[in-house]
Amino acid sequence: MRGRRRFRTAVASAAAVLLCAGALSGCDAAAPGAAAPSVRAKPRPVPLWDRSPASVAAVGDSITRAFDACDVLADCPEVSWATGTDATVNSLALRLLGPQGVTRQSWNLARTGARMAELPGQMERAAAVKPELVTVMMGANDACRDSTELMTPVEEFRASFAAAMARLRATAPKAQVYVSSVPDLKRLWSQGRVSPRARQIWKLGICASMLADAEDLSAAAERRRTLVRDRVVAYNTALKDVCAKDQRCRYDGGAVFAFRFDGGQLSPWDWFHPSRDGQARLAEIAHRQVTAAEPPA
Repeated sequence: MRGRRRFRTAVASAAAVLLCAGALSGCDAAAPGAAAPSVRAKPRPVPLWDRSPASVAAVGDSITRAFDACDVLADCPEVSWATGTDATVNSLALRLLGPQGVTRQSWNLARTGARMAELPGQMERAAAVKPELVTVMMGANDACRDSTELMTPVEEFRASFAAAMARLRATAPKAQVYVSSVPDLKRLWSQGRVSPRARQIWKLGICASMLADAEDLSAAAERRRTLVRDRVVAYNTALKDVCAKDQRCRYDGGAVFAFRFDGGQLSPWDWFHPSRDGQARLAEIAHRQVTAAEPPA
């Protein structure tokens, strides 16, 4: 009996070897009757982007402070696209956090007149409050100078933004960052130049690199405006590139740059900054980008 049992075992083992050798796919050598190895399901990766953050800090310039949106020459943060409490604007923070959360868990750290060189300091202050989401809209003032020669060089702009991201990561490594593109300043000029009131206001020196001599359609004036627009495009490329190196950073894909602001979405006091309605449009864009399942292409 023992001899027969050993014979059957040897035959089974030999058959298993032959089957493995002739199969199209490999198989593990195992004793006859051994249980098949269990296949464990791979754990699903934890998404790095949370579409419902519980706190928001905003950094940037006069647009995020809602300058000239409520009163002439004054900030109006309650209608800010990022952290405002005004229900008609329905800011990003209001949509994400609700009426109570927006007053307790959002911070507007932007400053009217700020340029990109100031962003590292703003980011450091944002990191200190440990927000789950930081919004960034910065760069218009880098292009809006008294002359095109004074515009911030692109590499300097890029370096300042990279430094700002590094400052944030030093204290708040898991904070998400939503980066808005810089608006198309030439589009603003094309909207306002047909308004006598806008042209009169712009003579006070608002964004002279783009808006000076608004009625001048000469080749030289067009070259100047194109130079400013090209610089804004280069700034947006820098924002996109630096953001792409951070897994928790999402660039808007140029959505704000592409938005076609009309006269009703510009401040009636300067025809440059977003009005209350313009702030609402920025809030819509931001909310769509932040809550999207995938970042824009």
